[in-house]
Amino acid sequence: MKTILVAGGCGFIGSNLCLQLLNDNNKVICVDNLYSSKIENIKLCMTNKNFTYINHNIIEPLHINDTIDEIYHLACPASPPIYQKDPIYTLKTNFIGTMNLLELAKIKNAKILLASTSEIYGEPQVSPQPETYRGNVNTIGIRSCYDEGKRIAETLFMDYHKQYKVQTHIVRIFNTYGPNMNKNDGRVVTNFISQILTNKPITLYGDGSQTRSFQYIDDLLNGMIKLMKSNYIYPVNIGNPNEITIKKLASILLELTNSDLKCIYKPLPLDDPTNRNPDIQLAKTILNWEPRVELKTGLIKTIRYLKNC
Repeated sequence: MKTILVAGGCGFIGSNLCLQLLNDNNKVICVDNLYSSKIENIKLCMTNKNFTYINHNIIEPLHINDTIDEIYHLACPASPPIYQKDPIYTLKTNFIGTMNLLELAKIKNAKILLASTSEIYGEPQVSPQPETYRGNVNTIGIRSCYDEGKRIAETLFMDYHKQYKVQTHIVRIFNTYGPNMNKNDGRVVTNFISQILTNKPITLYGDGSQTRSFQYIDDLLNGMIKLMKSNYIYPVNIGNPNEITIKKLASILLELTNSDLKCIYKPLPLDDPTNRNPDIQLAKTILNWEPRVELKTGLIKTIRYLKNC
């Protein structure tokens, strides 16, 4: 039985990961300070004797007496309104927090995986985006604390591998949705579903022609766990290459909910990327991974979850 630490384990992705790791017969230590998450997300884990929750801010050094085999680093606000609320805190989490977890991995001789993001590509000038693309990021914009924070976290991971031989992995996560999302997190799937469930007009930014690629949480977890088991140390895109417009997403959700709500249009937020589409050839090759869950199937599950929140 492995002992696996999940930093940010009460968040959307982290809580689903904790449950999956427990179901795979691992011992799980969940670390989270609940800055952008909620304890309710891990209620199904709390009854498992192999689960431990620690309320801790990773900006402070983390001391664990147990042996640790693997660390998943998901500890960072991912919602634009939340990470923009205190950009210095977001940057500290991505730099100081990442260094603290890397130090822990070094001490424990543990494998460690960084939940990086497609946002490191910024406003991409190539599509789809391969891992070799270096990005087009505004270093001083309102999203920079997150985008640049994740970029420096990737740098730290690679330098700890080179200098200290820490066993590192980096996953670049593209738009993901599913149960345990915060309905008020400001992201497009939750925005649209929440507006539909409260009978409010759907808000589209710009003309709705900007594109995203949406993957269901189960596909992401499968890719992350496969990457952790591999020996590959460089960034890997994990996302669904089925690119659609935001306007199309709205129409699918209206169809699934039998709604006839209207759309209203507002100006596109500053530095909001116009396209996202992962090149997943590397994941297919080295991990034998590709997404399996159809968009409508995953959206139906997400609607059901948010309806019961």
